[in-house]
Amino acid sequence: MKKDWTGNQNSIFKTLGASNHTEKDRELNDFYATEPKAIDVLCGIEKFEGQIWECACGEGHMSKQLQKHGYDVISSDLIDRGFGVGNIDFLKCDELFDGNIITNPPYKFAKEFIEKALDIIPDGKKVAMFLKIQFLESKARKEMFKKHPPKTVYVSSSRLLCAKNAMFDDMRAGGGSAVAYAWYVFEKGYKGDSVLKWVN
Repeated sequence: MKKDWTGNQNSIFKTLGASNHTEKDRELNDFYATEPKAIDVLCGIEKFEGQIWECACGEGHMSKQLQKHGYDVISSDLIDRGFGVGNIDFLKCDELFDGNIITNPPYKFAKEFIEKALDIIPDGKKVAMFLKIQFLESKARKEMFKKHPPKTVYVSSSRLLCAKNAMFDDMRAGGGSAVAYAWYVFEKGYKGDSVLKWVN
């Protein structure tokens, strides 16, 4: 049987984010690039009307793939990595954006990114966040989910990669990823139950 992932003794601790089992320091500004395949999966299950803002674009892995799917994409990041507009702190943006927001946010600020995104877009537009499945946990996030239920959570049945400093080849050579991800799709104004689906 083909495995989604192979790892070693420390892998479970790394999955849980235990820093005492991490062989290398975490990237200073939380730059863990998302493999473009994650966008292919999203675009196969969701449609977005209007412009898309990738507000933590890194080196453009997601933005470029969204463009390949025909979307008009604005790209920005807090750090200037040579793609999009640098030095833009999304959490300090107060201007309304008449479009959709799709990103893999810095995990430690993911809740804040969701709340900010939903605050600045109009009803009917979407926010899609690529996050760990364990993001479903915690009391603080539970309150956010009660206030802003995701319309759909798409669990990736096969592992998708988020690689430190976009070093995807090194990650694959090291056995892949121990982390399971999902697309959390919110629609501004939606107040129904969240639907869980499996993809990929």
